[in-house]
Amino acid sequence: MALKDILRETEEKMKKAFESMQREFHEISTGRANPSMVEGLRIDYYGTPMLLKQLASITIPDARLILIQPWDTAAIPEIEKAVLKSNLGITPANDKKVVRLSIPQLSKERREELSKVVKKMAEEGRISLRTIRRDAKEAIDKLEKDKLIPEDEKFKGHDSLQKIVDSHIQKVDQALAAKEKELAEY
Repeated sequence: MALKDILRETEEKMKKAFESMQREFHEISTGRANPSMVEGLRIDYYGTPMLLKQLASITIPDARLILIQPWDTAAIPEIEKAVLKSNLGITPANDKKVVRLSIPQLSKERREELSKVVKKMAEEGRISLRTIRRDAKEAIDKLEKDKLIPEDEKFKGHDSLQKIVDSHIQKVDQALAAKEKELAEY
């Protein structure tokens, strides 16, 4: 494998790791309604597990309300069950046609707790980026050891690799700061 292939593959892996961390961030309630909080819920629909977003229309009529309108109203009890089982801490209300989820105001303690969770997720994201960097560095070192690239190419590869890592860690830090700001506002 050539040096540029290693760097391209590393960039792709880091992008996926960052996107995974961002998806986890979106699942954290900030006291503001967000469709991503519920669209991944698994619903047992006539014995088949399905995602909520495949069974219903999810809308946000205002900042603290999620409206779930299933295409089949027979799914409403299962949707309510899934919401109650999730760790959202929200009690659903239905009027036989739609399920309403009112997002409660976050207490100061809950905000601090969520802030710690978000920081832990960001640190796990950084750790996965460092692991990817270590694997790529070992692959670059192996190319030089096997005499496939000269030593100066190895050092250029390490520099390019570090630039990729730094840019992704900066993205993680920016996402963390944005999420903490969002938690502090609501």
